[in-house]
Amino acid sequence: MSQIQFYTNPMSRGQIVRWMLEEVGVPYETHLLDYQTEMKGPAYLAINPMGKVPAVVHEGAVVTECAAICAWLADRFPEAALAPPLADRADYYRWMFFAAGPLEAAVTNRALGFVAEPGRARTLGYGSFEQTIDTLESSLRDKTFICGEMFTAADVYVGSHIAWGLQFGTIPSRPIFSDYVARLESRPTYVRAKEIDNALIAQAQSGKA
Repeated sequence: MSQIQFYTNPMSRGQIVRWMLEEVGVPYETHLLDYQTEMKGPAYLAINPMGKVPAVVHEGAVVTECAAICAWLADRFPEAALAPPLADRADYYRWMFFAAGPLEAAVTNRALGFVAEPGRARTLGYGSFEQTIDTLESSLRDKTFICGEMFTAADVYVGSHIAWGLQFGTIPSRPIFSDYVARLESRPTYVRAKEIDNALIAQAQSGKA
């Protein structure tokens, strides 16, 4: 089996996919791209016309968008057991794509200072930031992981959103979020992925010094 080709920058959402690749446990080759030139160059635009990372390429398949990559990797490598059985995937799909849609939009809009005009919140896919965060909290109530007791690719994606939100203050600190992130960050695969990306960040920063 050929290696997965992983296109990323360590200071990007590529960290989500790095963690997912470590969970899958199959060989992959990392291609580091800078924001100014390589992501916008013709070679990479042929892979992702958006000119953004991450992306993975494997045996002719090209996948972009973090949620899609996580879901695809879980399906492509079922031996890693990172997706529930098909009959039990309601929460898996529901919360992974809740994070990709309403959660990301709500958090981003709030960080940018965007507030809907009075009476127009219903035109937003997420309604309000507060409602979105309360719904996210409800998804974890009385659960070890987002799908119950089984760790899945949805935890990689949703957990990354929550961890970053807590770190940068874009998601309010609540015990249910902190406890969930602590469980995820204790995983050896998470630790290993962070060590790889942190080393790449340090290397890049030392090169600019």
